[in-house]
Amino acid sequence: MSPSSSLTAASSSSSLWILKPSPAFKSSRFQSIPPSLPPSSPPCFRLLRRAASLPHASATDFDFALHDALESSGIDTSHAREARKGFISQINELSNVERETSISINRRVDLGRTALYIAAEDDSLISHSSVPLPVDAFLERLDDLSLGYCSHYNSLSRSSRENFLESIEKYLYVKKGFRRSSAKNLAEPRALYLHSVLTHRSGSALMLSLIHSEILKMFRLWGLLDFDVEIFFPHDHYGLPRAYDKQKSKESDQPHIMTVQMLLEKVLRNLKAAFWPFQHDHVDSLFLRAAHAANCVDGPNGSQESAYQLASAKAAQHRLERGVWTSVRFGDMRRALSACERLILLKPDPKEIRDYSILLYHCGLYQQSLKYLRLYQDAKSPSSSQSRSTNSVSILEEEAVQKLFVRLNLIAMEEDWCQPIYGRNFLGNNSEPW
Repeated sequence: MSPSSSLTAASSSSSLWILKPSPAFKSSRFQSIPPSLPPSSPPCFRLLRRAASLPHASATDFDFALHDALESSGIDTSHAREARKGFISQINELSNVERETSISINRRVDLGRTALYIAAEDDSLISHSSVPLPVDAFLERLDDLSLGYCSHYNSLSRSSRENFLESIEKYLYVKKGFRRSSAKNLAEPRALYLHSVLTHRSGSALMLSLIHSEILKMFRLWGLLDFDVEIFFPHDHYGLPRAYDKQKSKESDQPHIMTVQMLLEKVLRNLKAAFWPFQHDHVDSLFLRAAHAANCVDGPNGSQESAYQLASAKAAQHRLERGVWTSVRFGDMRRALSACERLILLKPDPKEIRDYSILLYHCGLYQQSLKYLRLYQDAKSPSSSQSRSTNSVSILEEEAVQKLFVRLNLIAMEEDWCQPIYGRNFLGNNSEPW
């Protein structure tokens, strides 16, 4: 199977916007909308992108390793590849302007669908199910939230803009019971995936912001929202995302505006951190944790652990391999690699290429690891390297990069270079933890 087959891209010139009636339009719920709705409000439509044919990836094909490595281990990745295609078809709609557009006014990218493609790929990677995650069914559930507000809608809610936005918040956080996950549970998988948040009604601030923005987008489409609204994203551990009238925004609100690029980056980086395979090291830098494990950092790393702790982590890994989602201290290499690959596609920071490279090293994919480490060195800005020269963490990271680069070049001189052991440790179902 060609590696390029795992990537596809949607051409903006070949895809057309269509209005597709939602199945919920015929439901009794929609029929119960009170007469106080504006007569001109359109029925329930969801703005969809025609996805009948998605062209193959262009120059952005990075020849990623994850899907091919899993296939070589005998794991079917067809559903994961299809979900990745869907993800690429969405982010290919992002122009430079659109990337910096607030999620509350974004119109080109279906953020709900994009988040569900992320969830669908990861679900396929860990469940090996013969049935893919039903993305369209969860999109209908997301639309049902907007429809449900219609029966909650009354003239008092429309008396002022503030009352209207407040009624949406009460509907979402009180009537529907959506809540933010506690700070100690931020690494729990179901708080980070949209389909789980829609099911359990508990999630991260990012997921709640996405849901809030999608509801506002539907109201704007139906004609219920006729003024500019912004979403206030909380940076603390307890606040809830809230909508406010943009005309009344203050300068202090600027840091709390979430753009499309920022939201997608944060979603993927949360997943990357939650499933990073080296959870036992308390260093903030994920790269340094992996470098410590590869002995690419001098000195002790303070990660000495008792036999009991290691045995507990090993037992947790076995539970994960059997499909039980737990707070595994050793993370999940498959989902960490998947998050890295999607972050690279978003092109946020060359460091994502570096982090992907060291994960490939730990998987025994040395040729691919060296390839991406070279890409990182070519992509990073010399000026940015100089500006970080006084940062102790950055110095340690760059020293580790150089040691890894030397080691990979030495390995390249050995025989059987071109035959990596796919599925070693992390990607297969081996009995030993890494």
